[in-house]
Amino acid sequence: MSATSGEKSESGLGETFRVVVHALLIALVIRTFLFQPFNIPSGSMKATLLVGDYLFVSKYSYGYSHYSIPFSPPLFTGRIFGSEPARGDVVVFRPPREDNTDFIKRVIGLPGDHIQMKEGLLYINDKPVQRERMSDFVGEDPCGSSEATARVKRWKETLPNGVSYETLDCVDNSFYDNTIVYDVPPGHYFMMGDNRDNSSDSRVQSGVGYVPLENLIGRAQMIFFSIAEGEHAWMFWRWPTAVRWNRIFSIVR
Repeated sequence: MSATSGEKSESGLGETFRVVVHALLIALVIRTFLFQPFNIPSGSMKATLLVGDYLFVSKYSYGYSHYSIPFSPPLFTGRIFGSEPARGDVVVFRPPREDNTDFIKRVIGLPGDHIQMKEGLLYINDKPVQRERMSDFVGEDPCGSSEATARVKRWKETLPNGVSYETLDCVDNSFYDNTIVYDVPPGHYFMMGDNRDNSSDSRVQSGVGYVPLENLIGRAQMIFFSIAEGEHAWMFWRWPTAVRWNRIFSIVR
């Protein structure tokens, strides 16, 4: 009787072990080839993305490279499968001059485009992008000050392909509100943050600069969790008041 009971116990433990291993393998495959979670550590994409947002990035959208597949061999360069980014996509990428830091910005310029900012207005191929004034953004300060909340100018921008999104304008005629003309090289993309005065992006040629296609990791798809700036996700007892419930499962546009 005891031997039979022991065999059943061992069989149950073995089955549990196999289920756990299978679940881990499935999770690894999904994370490697399909969806990878990222969190937002800075305010460069406010108000589209907030500090404390956690989102899924589809790694298959633009194909695979040694930046999007971890531990891939060094000879694995370029991209396979996937499609090219569209103007207005929100993407995660590795800047050419950064070794271990992933950025998230919006695709503004495509290969061959001419991009410029004039008095805070975006020009693509010498044509101003449609911009409409909206009510002020009021919330967690997007401009880098110590204020808990702030009121900031907000605009609705519409790109030539019809993609619309909101941008914030902390300061009139700031340093990067008036720029040179950026000529996007073949195979590269021009990235900008929606929080225009508080974003290190392709306007900073000594920093981010033009982003090669093979440096793209994936496209931001959906926010699956969001917690107020300054809060910690692991403090689950604070969730009732700290979690931004209205942002969960929202699509990134």
